[in-house]
Amino acid sequence: MQDTQTTFRALADPTRRGILHLLMGQEMTIGAVAERFDMTRPAIKKHLSVLEAGELITITPRGRERLNSINPEGFRAVQSWLDLFESFWDDRLAALKTAIEKDQTQ
Repeated sequence: MQDTQTTFRALADPTRRGILHLLMGQEMTIGAVAERFDMTRPAIKKHLSVLEAGELITITPRGRERLNSINPEGFRAVQSWLDLFESFWDDRLAALKTAIEKDQTQ
């Protein structure tokens, strides 16, 4: 079972969110990701490790390289958590709409 705390911790950093955007289009090596950011390769590697711990990416060895790619399954826990709040707001907005419509007919 996925630890959502670790997943949300991974998403909390803007650099990691930027890395996820990069990986949406293709799998990339650490070096390719590092070229896109103004930080050291070890710093990028640490960000990738946090994303992997949060199950948002997978790191697959291929030859001498390690390819980083999005793990779609990792986003399910985030979506499930957000769905709870969507339901919360849908119920309240439906009640507000009903109250407004009722007020307008009076």
